[in-house]
Amino acid sequence: MSDINTVAHVIQLAVAPVFLLTGVGAILSVITNRLGRIVDRFRVLERTPPKAGEESAHRAEMRALAYRERVIYWAISLCTICALLVCVVIATLFVGSVTGVELSGAIALLFIFAMLALIAGLLSFIREIYIATGSMHRTAQ
Repeated sequence: MSDINTVAHVIQLAVAPVFLLTGVGAILSVITNRLGRIVDRFRVLERTPPKAGEESAHRAEMRALAYRERVIYWAISLCTICALLVCVVIATLFVGSVTGVELSGAIALLFIFAMLALIAGLLSFIREIYIATGSMHRTAQ
């Protein structure tokens, strides 16, 4: 019976990281949608020849889109790394419980790295938003 209680306790401990995974998944969904819009706009610009006298603006927009794509790529990569590390945290909780090995230090370190990856991913995401709104303001002037 103690083994069942131990597993039940580990499942309780794993619930919070699972909720974190749900949140990271939602963030990834938003970010990948933005990437899709960037790619779609870039493809439209590639197929559409610039109007006379607007070649430099056309190239500038394509460069801005390419830069936004690189930044959003980093956001996606870092948030995905966060999700993977959270999965490893959950697995490590169970491995430690089943084997009886004390892995709390490793779990804490993995979780810290997961949070650092999420922070960096969100910073990349906000950078992409800043670039997108900055280019929008320049176009409006």
